[in-house]
Amino acid sequence: MRNFIIELVVFVLLIVLNGRKLIPYVGAAMAKTQEKIRASLEAADQARADALAADDERHAALEETRRTAQEILAQADRTAEAVRVGAQARGQAEYERIVGSAEAEVALARQRAVDDAANRLGEVVMDVVERVIAREVNAEAHHELIEEAVSALNADATGSAAASSGARQ
Repeated sequence: MRNFIIELVVFVLLIVLNGRKLIPYVGAAMAKTQEKIRASLEAADQARADALAADDERHAALEETRRTAQEILAQADRTAEAVRVGAQARGQAEYERIVGSAEAEVALARQRAVDDAANRLGEVVMDVVERVIAREVNAEAHHELIEEAVSALNADATGSAAASSGARQ
């Protein structure tokens, strides 16, 4: 039993000595480890918050980009429509100019043809009259008669031109 008491005293002494030297060292190591773990958790929380903020910022930038793209597309559509309308108006104006010019040229050509035909008709009438009455006819003396024939021809030509114009439209 004596051995038991000695062993018990030595054991208690070892526990006390170890408790005074070893326990503060282990406690300090555990506290240091706890501090590292706490710092790591705080850093992880901060990183998660930064990631969420960056994600929100990215979403906001993406929405802004989409909105800008839609505005650009809308502006492009408006510009294309304006260009189309302008081109159509210019085309219509050019068409009307060409048609007006062509109608003026046709009217001028028709008038020239009528004038030429009237002059030629006057000459032909004079030839026919000379042959029929077998003598020379004085064109100046019968100027009124020739003018009446030319006017009748013009009236007839103008009436047929108006009728063809009305039928064309």
